This record gives sequence, C-alpha cells and structure tokens, in this order.
Amino acid sequence: MDLFDYMREANQEKESPLASRMRPETLDEVVGQQHIIGKDKLLYRAIKADKLGSLIFYGPPGTGKTTLAKVIANTTSAQFKQINATVAGKKDMEEVVKEAKDIQGMYGRKTILFIDEIHRFNKGQQDYLLPFVEDGTVTLIGATTENPYFEVNGALLSRSSIFELKALAREDIRELIIRAVRDPEKGMGSFRARIEEDALDFLADVSGGDARNALNAVELGVLTTERSDDGFIHITLKVASECIQKRVVSYDKKGDNHYDIISAFIKSMRGSDPDAAVFYLAKMLYAGEDVKFIARRIMICASEDVGNADPMALTVAVSAAQAAERIGMPEAQIILSQAVTYVASAPKSNSASNAIFAAGEAVKHNRTTVPVHLKDAHYKGAQKLGHGTGYKYAHDYPGHYVKQQYLPDEIKDARFYEPGVLGYEKKIREYLEELRKE
Repeated sequence: MDLFDYMREANQEKESPLASRMRPETLDEVVGQQHIIGKDKLLYRAIKADKLGSLIFYGPPGTGKTTLAKVIANTTSAQFKQINATVAGKKDMEEVVKEAKDIQGMYGRKTILFIDEIHRFNKGQQDYLLPFVEDGTVTLIGATTENPYFEVNGALLSRSSIFELKALAREDIRELIIRAVRDPEKGMGSFRARIEEDALDFLADVSGGDARNALNAVELGVLTTERSDDGFIHITLKVASECIQKRVVSYDKKGDNHYDIISAFIKSMRGSDPDAAVFYLAKMLYAGEDVKFIARRIMICASEDVGNADPMALTVAVSAAQAAERIGMPEAQIILSQAVTYVASAPKSNSASNAIFAAGEAVKHNRTTVPVHLKDAHYKGAQKLGHGTGYKYAHDYPGHYVKQQYLPDEIKDARFYEPGVLGYEKKIREYLEELRKE
C-alpha cells in the first residue's frame, strides 16, 4: 500500500456514512441476533476460538450480515478478503485464490473470503469457488438477502453452515440510535445532538428492523438541523419523520395508537366492512408500516375469521403476501388492497379455529391411545400385534366412505369441528350431516 492508498483509506473511514462507522468491532458490541451469537451459541464460540468453517449469513437488509463478517475480520488470525458479487467477477476470485495459495504456502495462514450479495453470482461463478472451499484454500463467508436454498449452489451449501439473521427488535434499534447519537468518536456525539423520546420511538418503529435505515435518518437529521438557542441540535419527531420519509400518523403517542390501528384493521375485516378495512390499511401504509407485518395480519384473519366459509380467502392472502414482498411499495398497496377487500367481503366462520382449540383441550385433559385398526401395519412385527386389523379402506366403498371409529376409545363421541352455515362451509355441513346419518 502506497501513501496515496493509505490516505484514501483513512479519509474514507473518517467520511463514511454513520451506519458504516458505527459497525461493531467485537462480538460484545453487536446488538441483537442473540439466537445465533449469544454466548452459549455455536457461532459465538467458533468466532472466539477462531475456528470457523464456511458460513452463509441470510437475512433482510440492515440486520448485521456484513457487521458479523467485519467482526470476524477483526477477530481472526487468518487473512480476510472481501468482494461484492454485484461488481466482482471471476477474475477477482482468481486473484483472491492465487493470493490465498501464496499466503498458505509461505506463512501457513488461512484466507477467509467474504462475498457480499453472493446470490448475485451465477452458477458458473459459484462453481468456480467449490474446489477451493473443498480443499481449504479459502474459508467462505457469504451474505445474502435471498433464501440461500434457492439462490446458492447446493454443493456450496452442503459445505457451509447457514445462519439466519432476523430483523432487529425495536429495543435493539433504540439502543443503536442512542449509541450513535452519543458516541463522540464513531457517532454524532461531537455535534452535541439530542434525540427526543417520541422521535426515538418513531424511528425504532418505522425502520422495520433495519439498523441502516434508522442510522441514516439520524445522521441526516443531525447534519441538516440547525442548532437551537441552548447550543444543542434537537432531533424532534417532525425532524425524524422528514429524515426517514415516513409520516407520523399511527406512531404519534399523542394521537392514534399503533396497536389501536392494527386492532381496528383486523376487526373491520372480521366484521365484513371492506371500506373500513381498506381505510385502516391506507393509514398503516401512510405511516410506513411494514408490508410483511400487514400481510401476516391478513393471512391470520383469512384463516381464523373466514376459514372454510371461503377456502379461497387464505389462498388470496398468501399469494398477496408473497407478491407484496417481492414487488415492494408502492405497487404492493394494490395487492394488499385486493386481499383486504376479498377477506373483508368473504362469508365468515371461526369453526376451523374453534376446532383446533377444542381438540387441544381434549389432548391436554385426556390420555388416549390410537385405535388398533388405525395403527401402522407395515413395520416388522406390527401384524402379529394386530395393528391394522379390521381397518376399512374408504375408497373400496360406495361414495368413498364407510362408517368406522377414528377417534380414540376415550373420546370416541367427541365433536370438535362444527361447520357454520355460510358460504362453502354450508356445503361441508350438509355433506357431513349426510355421512353421519349413514
């Protein structure tokens, strides 16, 4: 590295965005993801012991995939190389592999290769890495926002441990924001900035578990807000909403409550009022609510409150959730609106949800055994025990139905599912009544 390279790197580190400067350097500084880096977890122990195999980090943007790679870089005695699959090609990988072989041959040191956005590499590029991962020339760490089981070659996956990172919790985002505002070295502490409690809550809510979103908003707020008469820069709720480009509607503690809006949304769908349901949908979207969260609420309502009265409701809701996540805003609002109005307008029944809760109570309070004629008769010795004896195969009988006992003896007359009288469930009810008569 010459003097110019050194000066460029020094300036780049100093002038890089807040989200980049605030990246932890040690495991103990990392916020969130305790399900994989808690002190009793495998990944934590492997990083501390510098005994890493190849890894794939998978999760939404801003959850710490690159951060964990940087922590490993600061912890390991191996050479650490980083490339980004959006701009790198086979030639870049060839250079890394050549250097790794040289380092291994001369000094006996391993090389860790971190590939950000690894799903952007095509099959041929991923295949190129395989023999060098196999023989230990490089230890691979890949980061991807896409499901690795679809986007990363099976051969690489079989040689890697996969760790899923989850969207950061609201409290994790709060902690990162406070740390960024107060830190005088890497953060904005030297600017004498203060963030108000409602602004802090707002950013933690609407960032959607993405630390980068929240920290970018904080940095923009500090750099563009004039200093007040008391000598401090105050990040207010108004400033926060402008910086993250999300409206303060349901998150303003002095106005509408976040959970009240969600509650009204669900109850409007359940109550078959598509106008109210789509109004609350619009309000949540306007406030910057995560489309994945909204889609989950619609899917739950489609099953819990519509159920078999219109089995297509769940299909529509699931399809809408997948489409909204793949397409994103603003077009996702149209897809969500279709699902919301369908579910709200569908006939309602909670019979299916009542059935599982009733069955759960029966399981809890009764010790039961499977009737002998329903037991598996295929394994060795089962027939000698009488398993399967007397079982009647439904398709051998008229109408593909034959009356026989399926529930355990202890609760043989129990009824858990009582179909409603609306929509398709009316047909189910009539069909079951006919069978029961027989």
